[in-house]
Amino acid sequence: MMETSLALSLSGLSFMMAVIWGSPLIRILRHFKVGKLIRVEGPTSHIIKMGTPTMGGLMIIMPVTLVTVLLNAASLLGLNVLGRSVLLPLLVMLAYGVLGGIDDWEGIRGPRRGLGMRARTKFALQLILGIITAIGLRYFLEVPELYWPGYDKPISLGIAYIPLAAFVIVAMSNAVNLTDGLDGLAGLISATAFAAYGGIALLKGQVFLARFCFTIVGALFGFLWFNVHPAQLFMGDLGSLSLGATLGVVALMTGHWILLPLIAIIPVSEAVSVSLQVLYFRRTGGKRLFRMAPIHHHFELGGWSETQVVQRFWLVSLLFAMFGVAVALV
Repeated sequence: MMETSLALSLSGLSFMMAVIWGSPLIRILRHFKVGKLIRVEGPTSHIIKMGTPTMGGLMIIMPVTLVTVLLNAASLLGLNVLGRSVLLPLLVMLAYGVLGGIDDWEGIRGPRRGLGMRARTKFALQLILGIITAIGLRYFLEVPELYWPGYDKPISLGIAYIPLAAFVIVAMSNAVNLTDGLDGLAGLISATAFAAYGGIALLKGQVFLARFCFTIVGALFGFLWFNVHPAQLFMGDLGSLSLGATLGVVALMTGHWILLPLIAIIPVSEAVSVSLQVLYFRRTGGKRLFRMAPIHHHFELGGWSETQVVQRFWLVSLLFAMFGVAVALV
């Protein structure tokens, strides 16, 4: 009970820090005209969002970083609140945040205005970071490589763990990035997934990881305070790439990463919808499987309002996240 109370307290702390930091950040972003450029090929209803401040992922990353670093420093005073194991997912959040921030900035002020970093360059950097992180997970943290539902002992994957772990990190980074297209969607879905893995970590005795997860949940709630429809700012790639990669790392640290298609069903579905759309378009010579991809735009063009898509996607996410936690405890 004490572990749960402390995890929730950290969540409340990071929430308050994000909310306090939110309004000044929005003013700073507006002052420097760090505004979102809306894709021409996107739904026409989104044109009204042109110029809304982006790079709001700073509102999430800063409180999480501050809380994690300060509580690790507190261990020098004999307070055992957060362990060094959570420094790896924190570093991943920061590294992918920097990558996403560069992508955002290039899309706003750089030579590729409106486009951002070249896809091949961004993917290559994501992959390099993913491989380095996978090596750290296996050889330094020595995390359980895979828990299969219904089987108590972790399964060793050998050297195959490195490419699999790197794939999970990069795939989730891009999946959450694709989910970030509607007000509040990526934030709600990410908070649900982190809460689910925080619960799994808590029940499995990984208390430091659980506290880290709930610290992120609190910061996400603080961000959502300003990101719900109509959004005052967007998280940008700075937020979505870092959250997705960190979610992948957290899942890998619990050993229950095979449950990501359940716990993170919406980001996974968004990524699959884009892949299917591209494949179908090429195979059929220009026909479309969905009205528009990612799939949240398909439902928008089908008549659902933006808030209906977000709320219904979140309900599905919550249901499958609970199911994923239940499977992890089998």
